[in-house]
Amino acid sequence: MWTSGRMSNAKNLFGLGISLYFWGLMDLTTTVLSGSARPLTEGQEDNLSDKLHQRMKRSWVWNQFFVLEEYTGTDPLYVGKLHSDMDRGDGSIKYILSGEGAGIVFTIDDTTGDIHAIQRLDREERSQYTLRAQALDRRTGRPMEPESEFIIKIQDINDNEPKFLDGPYVASVPEMSPVGTSVIQVTATDADDPTYGNSARVVYSILQGQPYFSVDSRTGLIRTALMNMDREAKEYYEVIIQAKDMGGQLGGLAGTTTVNITLSDVNDNPPRFPQKHYQMSVLESAPISSTVGRVVAKDLDEGINAEMKYSLVDGDGLDVFDINTDPNYQVGIITVRKPLSFESKKSYTLKVEGANPHLEMRFLNLGPFRDTTTVHISVEDVDEPPVFEPSIYFVEVPEDVEIGTTIQIISAKDPDVTNNSIRSAL
Repeated sequence: MWTSGRMSNAKNLFGLGISLYFWGLMDLTTTVLSGSARPLTEGQEDNLSDKLHQRMKRSWVWNQFFVLEEYTGTDPLYVGKLHSDMDRGDGSIKYILSGEGAGIVFTIDDTTGDIHAIQRLDREERSQYTLRAQALDRRTGRPMEPESEFIIKIQDINDNEPKFLDGPYVASVPEMSPVGTSVIQVTATDADDPTYGNSARVVYSILQGQPYFSVDSRTGLIRTALMNMDREAKEYYEVIIQAKDMGGQLGGLAGTTTVNITLSDVNDNPPRFPQKHYQMSVLESAPISSTVGRVVAKDLDEGINAEMKYSLVDGDGLDVFDINTDPNYQVGIITVRKPLSFESKKSYTLKVEGANPHLEMRFLNLGPFRDTTTVHISVEDVDEPPVFEPSIYFVEVPEDVEIGTTIQIISAKDPDVTNNSIRSAL
C-alpha cells in the first residue's frame, strides 16, 4: 500500500483518518509479504495484483503535499516522499511521477520516492498541481501499486502588496453634508491566499485628507468627518488611502491610492446686490422696450442654485418701466414700458428685487434668499421741433382781398420750453 514519507513541515503528512484507512488494508499483504522473504510464484503475483486492484481501488485517496512558494535556494526544494509498503529498500521498486509539472517543475528519485521542486513556485501563478504516482517492479515493470493521483499545493507567503485596481478615484459629495455622509468606497485587492493566515487580510487607513474625511478600516468606505464643509471656501480635496495586509500589523505590505473629492454645490448662499443704489438715465425719446440699464445680484453658488429672478416691487415708475431676467448672465434688464416726457416727469425711483427661485428647505435659516436695491432713473431732455396746434387749418379768402390783409393767425408750441408759444399771421 502507498504511504507518504516525512514532509518538509508538519502539514506535509497524510490525515490520520486516511492513514488508518490505508493501514486497515494491510491484512491483504501480511500473509503474502510477512515472514521469510520467499519469492512469489507467477500465479501468486497475478492473484495478488487482482486482489490489490479489487480491494485497494477505493483506497487511492491521497492527501495533499504542501510546499512554500518563492523558494530562492540553490538546491532543489524538498517536497515530500512517496513510499510503498512493498518497498524493502533494496531498489527493486521504481517510482514514476507523471501529470502536471512532472519532470519540469517536479522530479522524483525513482529509487527513494523523494519529490523535489526544481523551479521557483509562485502560488499566484498556479496554486496547485495534480500528479500521478506509480510503483513498478524494477525488474519486470509490473505495477506493485495501483496508479494514484495526489495534489501538491503551493503554500502562500506574503509576497504581494494590496493594489487598488480601480484607482485613482474621483468622487463628489454635497457641501454642508452631515458628518458620516458616504462619499465613495475604495477596494484593494491582495493576490495572496485569503484562506491562509493574514496575508490577504487588508486594513484601510487615511494618510491624507483628515480632518475632513475618514475611512472605514474594514470596508474602505470613505465618509465626511467635518461639519459645515463649504464649497465656496474649499472645493477640492486630495485624499490618500492606504491598504495594508497582515491585518495592518507591523511587517505587512501596503499600497496606496488617491481619491479626488469635489464638494458639489447646494443653495446655501443668498443673493446680494453689491450696490444698494443705481443711477441711470434715459432719453425722453427712447422707444418702447428699449434698455435703460442693468442690475445684478451676486450669488456665490453656481448652476441652478445661482439662478435669479428680478422684479420691480416698489417705486413711482412701476407702470413706466419693466424688468426682465437675462438667463445667461443672471442680470436684470430694465426697459421702457411707456413713452417718456422730460417736460411731464424728469425722474423716477424703482425698488428692484433679486431672488433665488430654487430653494433648499434645510438652508432657509441662512436666508432670506432675496435682496433689494434702489434705482434712480433720470429722463433727459431732447431738442424737439415746435408743434403746431392744431396741426391743420382751413381758411377761406375772398378773391378780391387786398394785399397785406391778415387772413389767419396760427400758433405752435416748443415742447422744450414750457408755455412758450410761437405765433404767426397769414
